[in-house]
Amino acid sequence: MEYRRLSKEEYEDLQSRILYEDNHLIVINKRAGEIVQGDRTGDECLAETLKAFLAGRDSKPGKVFMGIPHRLDRPVSGICVFAKTSKALERMSEMFRNGEVRKIYWALCCNAPEPPSGTLSDWLVRNKKLNKSFVAQNGELNRGAKLARLTYRLIDATQRYFLVEVNLLTGRHHQIRCQLANLGCIIKGDLKYGAPRSNPDGGISLHAREIRFIHPVRKVGIDLSAPVPDSWKSMLPGE
Repeated sequence: MEYRRLSKEEYEDLQSRILYEDNHLIVINKRAGEIVQGDRTGDECLAETLKAFLAGRDSKPGKVFMGIPHRLDRPVSGICVFAKTSKALERMSEMFRNGEVRKIYWALCCNAPEPPSGTLSDWLVRNKKLNKSFVAQNGELNRGAKLARLTYRLIDATQRYFLVEVNLLTGRHHQIRCQLANLGCIIKGDLKYGAPRSNPDGGISLHAREIRFIHPVRKVGIDLSAPVPDSWKSMLPGE
């Protein structure tokens, strides 16, 4: 199968963003704006770009397998896991479904959370037409609402922004964005959930910062962290 040839700049960029790789998995620090899986926009997705990358780097003559055990929203950056074998895909997908993967996110927010730490448990309703989730009211619980749970804590602040760490306990549509907004803690740049203005790159200031899991094949602990985007650095405390 023929894959497009990546430019030298594309190749070096992807190579620099690999956080982990072996025969079964490849973990990438995704940029805001990249899509994990193809959608109706027709834009090339990260899975296809990685196929082209591996085909060129490893001189693979046939079809490259690239499984998607989980997804990040297009405007979100950070750790994204892909499976290079069907066995790894099946096992990683099951681990994500069963909550066996610890996922830590960082969010730069326009307001401080109150209280500064806690657990959020909400029933979320997804509106596919609007591509948005809402916290269900009493009368909506019979409309396909799903329980969403996370813990959060304020870890630092500047005069303008508040750095909130989130431990995601379930994986619902736009969960962190919706639940933090419902708390009055809107993520910077997230117009869909109430931010006053967009970010210059069109992304939102939500970053998949850390991930921990037992390797699906090798059965060893994997503990990874992803550097925050360069655009964050002038807004983080101490930078």
